Amino acid sequence: MYLLTDEQTIEDLRIFGKRDSQGLFDLYNHSHTRGAEAVLKEMFTKPLSDQQEINRRSDIIKSFSGMNMRFPFEGALFDMAEKYLLAADEQKKQGTQQAVLSEKEISNGVTALITLVQQIKTFIESKEVIAMASYTKEREAIASLLLDTAFEPVMREQQKAKLSYAAITAYDLLFRHRERDKIERLLAQIYQLDVYLSVAKVARDRKFVFPKALEKGKSILRLKGVYHPELAKPVSNNFSMDASHNVVFLTGANMAGKSTFLRSVSTAVYVAHIGFPVAAEEMEFSVLDGIYTTINLPDNLGIGASHFYAEVLRVKKVASELQANKSLFIIFDEMFRGTNVKDAHEATVEITIAFAAKRNS
Repeated sequence: MYLLTDEQTIEDLRIFGKRDSQGLFDLYNHSHTRGAEAVLKEMFTKPLSDQQEINRRSDIIKSFSGMNMRFPFEGALFDMAEKYLLAADEQKKQGTQQAVLSEKEISNGVTALITLVQQIKTFIESKEVIAMASYTKEREAIASLLLDTAFEPVMREQQKAKLSYAAITAYDLLFRHRERDKIERLLAQIYQLDVYLSVAKVARDRKFVFPKALEKGKSILRLKGVYHPELAKPVSNNFSMDASHNVVFLTGANMAGKSTFLRSVSTAVYVAHIGFPVAAEEMEFSVLDGIYTTINLPDNLGIGASHFYAEVLRVKKVASELQANKSLFIIFDEMFRGTNVKDAHEATVEITIAFAAKRNS
């Protein structure tokens, strides 16, 4: 189950960077492999909406953070292994038997995979990993793959020993054809591990907190010392909401930091649903069905929509989700700024009354 959101929210929260600036994704991305980077990007695109899954992922990363464990593989091994495996796909795409890789590249790919298979076995058999209750599901999945009798010769190979031509040919058949699916599943587990260790390092270095996900539907949000993680000298704030106080009006002078505060809170809510640590001292939250923000709403001139009409469409979208009894976290920054003050005031009051009646949001 994934958290409902949209491009407007992702843009408002600057989840992904642009040419001239980094995004939230870049702050958490310290991965060693391209595969892990792709996994991390998917996690940021699809936050979770399941209490158990959020807390389980958070517990795994928290455990790794406390262990101060480094990624136990060389990044160069993945470059060789991925190039080697992708070559088989290229051959199939071209519909040719002609070799895409040189003998040396095949040898490098085979050797890299042997090393990775042996090293992941060593990793899951370490005392520290066996003791990690939160990582049991992943550890058992890896162990199950490695128990296949096809991998027995791989385990017997001496590390850095030169392989014969016959051995390379046999392993090539094993890795790229007979057991290709298992190899890809092993790599997927390693990429996920890379993400966990990467985010654990961010939590440790930046002293981020691991939020506690609560049952869905109770509309609880408690934040202590929340701040925006991308600011060099942030100002932290406390914030709380519940079912009896589920609407907040934020007021203040221009340039007082209102929009930054809105981004700080909504960023924490978004990242917490990924199961990642957040920029705060403490946080607990009821799991939501979705998050929608309207902080920098552009005119949609492509469909002839004015700013006011774009706001109306935005409100309609959120209202339809609330009508479907979804638990949502919603932010509107200066609602209906595209029209006159009187109309904006009246519309804001009516919409706020209607939204406030939805106690699960």
